[in-house]
Amino acid sequence: MGGGDVTTLATVPAGASAHAYVLAKEPLRLAGLDAFRRVFEVLGTPQLRWALHASDGDDVTPGTRVLDVEGDARALLTGERTALNLLQRLSGIATLTARWARRLEGTGARLIDTRKTTPGLRVLEKYAVRVGGGANHRTGLFDGVLIKENHIRAAGGIPRAVRAARAAAPHTLRVEVEVTNFEELDQAIEAGADAVLLDNMSIEELREAVRRAKGRAILEASGGVTEDRLRAIAETGVDLISAGALTHSARAVDLSFLFE
Repeated sequence: MGGGDVTTLATVPAGASAHAYVLAKEPLRLAGLDAFRRVFEVLGTPQLRWALHASDGDDVTPGTRVLDVEGDARALLTGERTALNLLQRLSGIATLTARWARRLEGTGARLIDTRKTTPGLRVLEKYAVRVGGGANHRTGLFDGVLIKENHIRAAGGIPRAVRAARAAAPHTLRVEVEVTNFEELDQAIEAGADAVLLDNMSIEELREAVRRAKGRAILEASGGVTEDRLRAIAETGVDLISAGALTHSARAVDLSFLFE
């Protein structure tokens, strides 16, 4: 806002009241209504009167009136873009996640996100993934051990890295190791990793990794995950499929905020 919304202050009389609504203009999975309303609370908006016609998690069609709001016109105009940006962004993530998750139905594999989120919006974006029917990977560096290739090099190999993690991490944290080939997979399992991230493996390699693991560790397929490959990846028998695209490549859906 800087020093103020100069357009609104110049054109809208103080104390004017308005009635506005949010309209869906394409099919979408709704997410972010609380964030939308929170924007106006942060603005210190005088009491607004809300009527919600849909909830987070609802699949809505074009022409659906998502909500109505009535109150201070200046506040509604000042907050509309930020509020709508959040609702469009989060609904876009939920919509994409829902479409991808439907491709996995009946396979037993779960779709999960990554830390490839918009800076400052991770909690909201991971919430949107859950609304879309996906699940969350770790939230940050504090709630899961994920030993990646640079950790392995710095530690002196997979066995050393796993032993060090086991010694230092609380027993409540799973230890996961990222691998790129079968030799590393065998080392990770033999070292006692709880989960193994199979990085950029082909469908045939994923199938072989499942055979070699024999259920001794949770297997996560990651890298090169696209919507077209989802079903084939799931049918290899992996437990998890992680996709950064759910958050870093989701398109904002088309919603409008209109005055009556």
